[in-house]
Amino acid sequence: MTDESAVLIDGPWTHRTVSAAGTRFHIAEAGEGPLVLLLHGFPQFWWSWHGQLTALADAGYRAVAVDLRGHGASDKPPRGYDLITLASDAAGLIRALGEADAAVVGHSTGGMLGWTMAVYFPKTVRRLAVLSMPHPRRLAAGMLTRGQGWAGRHVVGFQAPVVPERRLTADGAQQVADMLHAWSRPGWPDQETERHCRDAFLIPGVAHSSLEYHRWLFRSQVRPDGRRYMRRMRRPVTVPTLHMHGALDPVMLPETARGSSRYVEAPYRWRMIEGAGHFPHQERPDLFDPALIGWLGDPEPDS
Repeated sequence: MTDESAVLIDGPWTHRTVSAAGTRFHIAEAGEGPLVLLLHGFPQFWWSWHGQLTALADAGYRAVAVDLRGHGASDKPPRGYDLITLASDAAGLIRALGEADAAVVGHSTGGMLGWTMAVYFPKTVRRLAVLSMPHPRRLAAGMLTRGQGWAGRHVVGFQAPVVPERRLTADGAQQVADMLHAWSRPGWPDQETERHCRDAFLIPGVAHSSLEYHRWLFRSQVRPDGRRYMRRMRRPVTVPTLHMHGALDPVMLPETARGSSRYVEAPYRWRMIEGAGHFPHQERPDLFDPALIGWLGDPEPDS
C-alpha cells in the first residue's frame, strides 16, 4: 500500500483541497479564464488529464482536474457512489470553485457523471464534452447485445464482494496495468502513466471505492433507485455537447456510443479519434486537444 502523497505529482499546475457538500476533494488546476472541469475515468485519477491541464491553460481556460470521490487524495467515504450523488459532488465543486457553471469534460465513468450532471444539474453545465462513454440509456440497451455485453463483461466480475478488490491491488496493482494495456492502442500506456495509475490504486480505499461505482450501476438496474434514474435520464440534454470516442475502443464500442445524439436537444458534435482505444485524450492528444479546444471556442458548435 501507499499513501495519498503518491498522487501529488509535480508539474505546471497547483494542488489544493476544496470542500463541497461536506466532502473533501483534491484538485489540480492551471490557467485563468472560463472554468473547464475535468472528470477522470476508470482505472485512473486526476493525472489522466495532465496533458489537457497545460493545453487548456495555454488556450486561455481555467482547467481543473479532480480526484473523484473515493480516488486519489480525495475523501473515501463508505457510501455515495451512485451517479446522482457523484454528479452532485461535481456540481457542488463548481460552486465551491466560485463559478456558477463550467464546461464539463468527462472520460469513461467521468463521462457518465457528465451526462448525469447535464440532466440533474443543468444550470451548472455550460457545455458538455463526453469521451469514451455512451449516454446511460444507450449503454443500458447496448449491454443487452452480444458485442457490448461481452466487451463490458468485466463489470459483471466486479460484483462479487472482496475478491475484486484483492485482484485489483495484487502484485502492485498489476490488474490496473493489464486493463490500461488491454483497453488502449498498441504501445500505450507509457511507463510513467502505468506507474502512477498503479500507485493510485494502492492507496487504501481506492480499489473498493472505484468498484462501488460499477456495482451501483450494475445492481441498480433492477432496483427502484436505478429505475428512477433511468426514467429521469429520458430528459434531453439541453447544452452543446461534444461526443468523442476512440475508433479502437474495445471496452465501450463505438457502435454503442453512436446514437447517443437522440438524448441531446442542443448542438451535438460527434468525433471519432482514429488510432485510439479507450483513452483517446492520452493516446492521441495531438487529435484530441485541438478538437476539444476548437469546440470550446466555437460560438456555433453544431457540427
